[in-house]
Amino acid sequence: MEVLASSASFPRLSSHSTFFSFSRISNFTFKANFSLPWNAQPVRIVEARLQGFLLCVRINARKRFRSCGSSDRAFKHEFLLGHLWRLNKSFSSQYGLISTKYTGSFLKVMNRSDRIRQRVSVLFVQLVFAVLLVSSISVAVTETSSWALSEENRLFLEAWRTIDRAYIDKTFNGQSWFRYRENALRNEPMNTREETYMAIRKMLATLNDPFTRFLEPEKFKSLRSGTQGALTGVGLSIGYPTASDGSAAGLVVISSAPGGPANRAGILSGDIIMAIDDTSTESMGIYDAAERLQGPEGSSVELTVCSGTEIKHLALTREKVSLNPVKSRLCEIPGSGKDSPKIGYIKLTSFNQNSSGAVREAIDTLRSNSVNAFVLDLRDNSGGLFPEGIEIAKIWLDKGVIVYICDNRGVRDIYDTDGSSSVAASEPLAVLVNKGTASASEILAGALKDNKRAVLYGEPTYGKGKIQSVFQLSDGSGLAVTVARYETPAHTDIDKVGVIPDHPLPPSFPKDEDGFCGCLKDPASACYINRGQLFSR
Repeated sequence: MEVLASSASFPRLSSHSTFFSFSRISNFTFKANFSLPWNAQPVRIVEARLQGFLLCVRINARKRFRSCGSSDRAFKHEFLLGHLWRLNKSFSSQYGLISTKYTGSFLKVMNRSDRIRQRVSVLFVQLVFAVLLVSSISVAVTETSSWALSEENRLFLEAWRTIDRAYIDKTFNGQSWFRYRENALRNEPMNTREETYMAIRKMLATLNDPFTRFLEPEKFKSLRSGTQGALTGVGLSIGYPTASDGSAAGLVVISSAPGGPANRAGILSGDIIMAIDDTSTESMGIYDAAERLQGPEGSSVELTVCSGTEIKHLALTREKVSLNPVKSRLCEIPGSGKDSPKIGYIKLTSFNQNSSGAVREAIDTLRSNSVNAFVLDLRDNSGGLFPEGIEIAKIWLDKGVIVYICDNRGVRDIYDTDGSSSVAASEPLAVLVNKGTASASEILAGALKDNKRAVLYGEPTYGKGKIQSVFQLSDGSGLAVTVARYETPAHTDIDKVGVIPDHPLPPSFPKDEDGFCGCLKDPASACYINRGQLFSR
């Protein structure tokens, strides 16, 4: 907990009594004012009297300040009367306006100002004492609160401070963030680590942001390993089902990692995950499902899977699975001889540290086979590392804005490209998207569409127009925090709307590379798309 303290410093004076003349402090200049009535002049004398008192500063041997009290009355009278006499003499000699008959008036003013001074002095001392008392109490309370913080309280405050500094919405969903902190420290039980985790989750829930979430140490570790190209889980890529043909409710299997636990158990693309550990997936989000599928190496998870008409109950053991985010395929379309169209199909399943390099490698491989057009499949790609999305956009663009990063005050950063990183900026390009296309995938799709580099096919994307950063807490847990929102190059805010494609895909259009090629080759197929139509706006 940070304790901010401010201290007031007094000017250091010498240990001797010090007096300054009026001219050194205020640089007075007296001028005759014939338009003012004489009874207005005592105001100047009162001012002179009070200032004369303020200039009298005595410091004893212990360097403590002491005002000129009643014991200095003779000195004060001498000091003030001396100045008044000199003023009187000066005025009389120069203008002949002041006579001794006004001496009594001066003395009355002096006595009256002396009483005013005494009252002001008492009030000033009382005010100083009150300020010092309140400051002392505040410091004492702050120090007591600081020393009373437990280890669990400090972890909670660490999470609170992370949100305070990084969260995009500085109104914190219309609440006083400081008041919430104080109320939580008073009222939320934080006697165990699990109670502290519960208090942090409850705090994040007040933001009403599903993407700002708390990650226990194991989940935080799994998240980091997943973005680095390896994951401890069962080797499944899942997404939202797109068919409405009465098939089982749940999450669809996009792919299973070759040789992984799910693949060895016979789980195939298109299968439906109906339940995870007896929890139905009918209304489960893909982020929640992914967290449930991941876990410590060697632990088990039970899945209920619908494969065609068969229901399977499987117990899988989690293990470390290497993830290859890219699959590619060369599709040769029937034609006349060497002029037969060749389309390079690239399926990008996630944005991890290997993604941009894998896309470049796939392009090079397909180019070696003389492809003359590309299809980039981003369906059910739920995102990943933001920088990888930017790098992959640069592969396809020769120039232009990729994305605008915004906060509540507007655009704060611009990501663009000058073409120096482009690899495939000229061949025709089509991009496939659906409602499982989210986050970094939407940034890439929006950049290619708005720069008129690609034609988009499918359905509106997920609509996650926010960017999260991941922060590690001191005990190994972490926070995924929404730190910014973004706009496409056309300044479109896609949050909760998604990127709108140029054309729909046939409902039965397949998600695997073999099925894709079949739809381009067979005009009698229900999913057939003519090559010329595929790349036409």
